[in-house]
Amino acid sequence: MNNSVTNTARLLWAGLRALLVLTVICGVLYPLAITGVAQGLFSDQANGSEIKANGTVVGSSLIGQSYNLPLKKGQETPDADLKWFQGRPANGLGANSVNTQYKLILSGATNRSGDNADLIKWVKDAKAAVIKDNSVNGYTVRPSDVPADAVTSSGSGLDPDISPDYADIQVHRIAEKNGLPVAQVQKLVDEHTDGRTLGFIGEPRVNVLQLNIALKELVAKS
Repeated sequence: MNNSVTNTARLLWAGLRALLVLTVICGVLYPLAITGVAQGLFSDQANGSEIKANGTVVGSSLIGQSYNLPLKKGQETPDADLKWFQGRPANGLGANSVNTQYKLILSGATNRSGDNADLIKWVKDAKAAVIKDNSVNGYTVRPSDVPADAVTSSGSGLDPDISPDYADIQVHRIAEKNGLPVAQVQKLVDEHTDGRTLGFIGEPRVNVLQLNIALKELVAKS
């Protein structure tokens, strides 16, 4: 009987010691080491890839934002503020009732097939809007000019980037709305166009938030 109690006590004490040691190693030392490495070598990514303007955090380079006018009375969806570059549609033009227009409750796609009637209508309506919004005096957007990312959401619905083609067809509108030379706005787009990662991964892209921050600075100087 005494041996049984002694053995049980010894096993419990051994288990408790193992628990304490593993808690310190896995729950304290390892997280501190990983945090230290992350902050030392990848501080930008570890802190959310923050983008700052005038010393204030205005967003993340990984999360898209919407650029809309204030919601008018009776409106369910606000109009786009066309003096800013616009990003990709968020979750199929905001059709996902759980997460619309970059509200970070949940990320995800519309999960509709290519022949879905609703998706086809959304894409056609979006294409018509892109053509209408970006066709200004002396410049007309043709249907063939509209890239896919201008009318479809990404897999997450939170894509912060657009293609250079989509940025390019917005240049004339941006120039007109802000009273800027077209060449100056085009130069701004070119300066904020990133190539493929390592030269072969992904596609060229333009971060919309960073581009709009630069646009705001340019307008202020003008």
